[in-house]
Amino acid sequence: MLPKTRTPESRRMITLEVRGTTKPTPAFSVITLGGPELEHLKPMGFDQTVRLFFPREGQEGLRMPRLSSEAWMAELLLLPKSRRPWVRNFTIRRARLELGEVDIEFALHGDTPASTWARRARPGDPAGIFDMGLTYLPPAHAEWQLLAGDESAVPAILAILEHAPASLVAEVFLEVPGADDIRTDIAAPDGVRVRWLTRDGADTLPGSLALDAIKESALRPGRFYTWVAGEAGLATGVRRHLVRDRGVPKPDIAFFGYWRHGRSSPG
Repeated sequence: MLPKTRTPESRRMITLEVRGTTKPTPAFSVITLGGPELEHLKPMGFDQTVRLFFPREGQEGLRMPRLSSEAWMAELLLLPKSRRPWVRNFTIRRARLELGEVDIEFALHGDTPASTWARRARPGDPAGIFDMGLTYLPPAHAEWQLLAGDESAVPAILAILEHAPASLVAEVFLEVPGADDIRTDIAAPDGVRVRWLTRDGADTLPGSLALDAIKESALRPGRFYTWVAGEAGLATGVRRHLVRDRGVPKPDIAFFGYWRHGRSSPG
């Protein structure tokens, strides 16, 4: 079953360039992209996801698809890898359209193509985006929310909290590589409780700490909406636990395996 997604009525390929980089914590990097074509982006907030296009190492420029529909994938696959860009999904961490800028936050995973590009990115480097919309779609009947993720989902969850209404009541579980990656400046409503879990160099499968913490937690009463993302075992494990052990209706759970430990995405 495909995840529910809310997409803008009109979308187009947007070519940008790197304007700056910052490192909020050791395991994360924020790349600021900008350019006049951002006038075509419709900010939706929350976990607004984009396809991020960036050059492979050795490519002098960026070859963006010409088609602004899902047919762009077939268009790129017809290109040899020497001309084909990398494409990965990322959340818009923040948008400042009055300045023609968006921030994309990266969880730095080893030597993956995205992490390598993020570490090397410099002002003027080309990049592009294609809007994919939202997957965070809480139903009206939810009395509170459960949000959980490993480092790959931290940018999306922080963006959700920053755009949430003041009335939001939520339990949030965020797993990160180390204690230095804990954020102390989270903007969240008063009814939100955030629990950070750190692996601190332990030989632990990413996502397992968050999954165990949810299993052991005495969750709030009342019907709730769950949004969980990250390593595939975390996403499917939380869903399985909530459905089998807590009787949560499947439609009240949105789960997304962003990545799988020990396996890289194809190029």
